[in-house]
Amino acid sequence: MRYLTDRKRAVGMGASKTGTEHHWFMQVSSIALIVLVPLFVFTFGPVLGGTYEEIVAYYSRPTPAVIAALTMVVGMMHFKNGCQMALEDYVHGLVGRLLVIFITCLSYAIAAVSVFALVRIAL
Repeated sequence: MRYLTDRKRAVGMGASKTGTEHHWFMQVSSIALIVLVPLFVFTFGPVLGGTYEEIVAYYSRPTPAVIAALTMVVGMMHFKNGCQMALEDYVHGLVGRLLVIFITCLSYAIAAVSVFALVRIAL
């Protein structure tokens, strides 16, 4: 029989066994958003207030479309994980689980709709 001490059993695993992975994902997505949000602002600014045809022509180019899509997807995944962490810490029971499910569905829906809209405009 293999004997494991408490320390040996706990090394590399938090209470939910995904704490380190979650922390690194939040760090990487934060750094990605530090780069993506200013790029999005600078690519979105020139077409702000333009006509529908100008916006379609602008987002038909790959660079602004890819920047906008990446910003929305990374932003929504960062939002989902941050809200999930806060809800798990402060809201308990069935209400907490339902709110986590709602936030997860909402963030995936926003990311999917934004990417779908950009692909539709680009094609």
